[in-house]
Amino acid sequence: MNTAAKSLHSQVEKWLAPGPQGQIRVVRFGHRRRDGTRYAHVEASTTCGARAIFFFRHHDGGWCVFPPHAGGPSMSAHLGVYC
Repeated sequence: MNTAAKSLHSQVEKWLAPGPQGQIRVVRFGHRRRDGTRYAHVEASTTCGARAIFFFRHHDGGWCVFPPHAGGPSMSAHLGVYC
């Protein structure tokens, strides 16, 4: 994956399209407690109002609007002799 195309800057431009008069503000930056995934909550203010979106950092260093796949629920079975 081309991480330059997935930089936080490029993703903000792609999804929020702030325009020349728009202002961008990082509202919150941190990591999720569950799996340590980094996230950024970014807000764009334009003449039409404010829009905000969360971006998540993936293992390859790129940023996306969806979190990286975490191991979901799983089931296992153990075969054995119980006495």
